[in-house]
Amino acid sequence: MKHFFSIIGGMGTIATESYVRLINHRVKIARDQDYLNYILVNDAQVPDRTAYIKDHSKPNFFYDLKDDVEGQDKLGTDFLVMPCNTAHYFYDDLAALTDKPFLHMMRIAVHNFLDNYPDEEKIGLIATEGSIYDHLYADEIKKVGRKVELGGPEIQPMVNELIYSDIKEKGTVDHDLYHKILQTMHDKYGCNVILLGCTELSLAQEKAPDHPYNVIDPQSIIADVSIELALKIRNGMDPKEACAKYMYE
Repeated sequence: MKHFFSIIGGMGTIATESYVRLINHRVKIARDQDYLNYILVNDAQVPDRTAYIKDHSKPNFFYDLKDDVEGQDKLGTDFLVMPCNTAHYFYDDLAALTDKPFLHMMRIAVHNFLDNYPDEEKIGLIATEGSIYDHLYADEIKKVGRKVELGGPEIQPMVNELIYSDIKEKGTVDHDLYHKILQTMHDKYGCNVILLGCTELSLAQEKAPDHPYNVIDPQSIIADVSIELALKIRNGMDPKEACAKYMYE
């Protein structure tokens, strides 16, 4: 297969399925050959990311992802994307394993916020406890000169219920709970824009978009970027040149 990109997924599988569905349905097609070429590595055995980040005695998820990235590098992928926010804890180590462009979903999402809401001084953040605990998004947001609002103690339990109890365990999205989280972040904590810092939350946005709140959805954004880059490379652009504008430091 010529000119393909690699998806390092399975974290979790339903969230990865959402990303794949987005790229398949958003690319403009008139025939089968217009779809994108990609390899999906749905590594469902990657250990829990949040568990390790909060407690290093738990299984380290780096080594599973290392094998996945090195395998795709050997196959000659044009670029890599990893639709899991919390797994970006090891982004630098993983990107160092390949000379192929490795998109940083979190940085791309933060710069999308800057581009689309240049006058907003802060952004609300809802995410896994792992991402919150290790400041994965907070550091990226502060790096570009914006403030982070995490809300009060009632927010994380609701987010955990939506991510783990509903989506990961049951495979369903609680529309009302998702909307309640957004409403609370907006009304109580003054967040005009809310960043969905977990791909399960991106799935919630896909399934329950009928709300009035402004969200930054990293999975939706990276899906559009993936399509853009794959088409540019298919049309003859060098992969590194095509990806250069999204390789934020």
